[in-house]
Amino acid sequence: MAEGTKERILKIALELFAQNGYLGTSMNDIAGRLGFTKAALYKHYAGKQEILDKIVERMNKMDYERAEAYEMPETEPDGFAEAYMHTPIQKIRTYSFAQFDHWTKEPFSSNFRKMLTLEQYRDPKLAQLYHDYLAGGPLEYMAAIFRKLTDSDEDAMQLALEFYGPMYLLYSVYDSAEEKESVSSLLATHIDCFIAKVESDYRNKERTTGKIRRK
Repeated sequence: MAEGTKERILKIALELFAQNGYLGTSMNDIAGRLGFTKAALYKHYAGKQEILDKIVERMNKMDYERAEAYEMPETEPDGFAEAYMHTPIQKIRTYSFAQFDHWTKEPFSSNFRKMLTLEQYRDPKLAQLYHDYLAGGPLEYMAAIFRKLTDSDEDAMQLALEFYGPMYLLYSVYDSAEEKESVSSLLATHIDCFIAKVESDYRNKERTTGKIRRK
């Protein structure tokens, strides 16, 4: 029962953080939403920082479980890029959709994203979390993947921007869209066009390289 109560506290606290910001929410606010006394809340968590730490721990666990469920490599960037090149393209596409659903449709993750979006300019620690989960982190992750397809780090980063930029924008589009499935269609079109372009460019590069070698 205590474990269930702790989970409920995390869920409600994160809902409030997403609405009012982490800095704008007090332990008193959380206790009030839960119908607890403040003293009862402190029996479960020592303060907001401990609640936030547990939320981040949950997010990390969800990331690992999702990658494992979709059979995506979990290694350091260089090793990941090597393994990723041997992952069927359909699996990559499916995993990309899973990532989008994770950040938009899954309540816990969606509220985490909204909290970080609210607080990214107000608190250095939350700004770092925003970078790691939603900005530079995913971009660097994708650049490491695309490095095997390009001639330089700069080209790999450009591919990462082309892939992740629209996906990142569609998170916000999804939040305000009345017909949310239409946003999923936009994402599908983007991913399919991107994959087709990368595959075409890669084949052209291989043909060109082959001609040079034969000469």
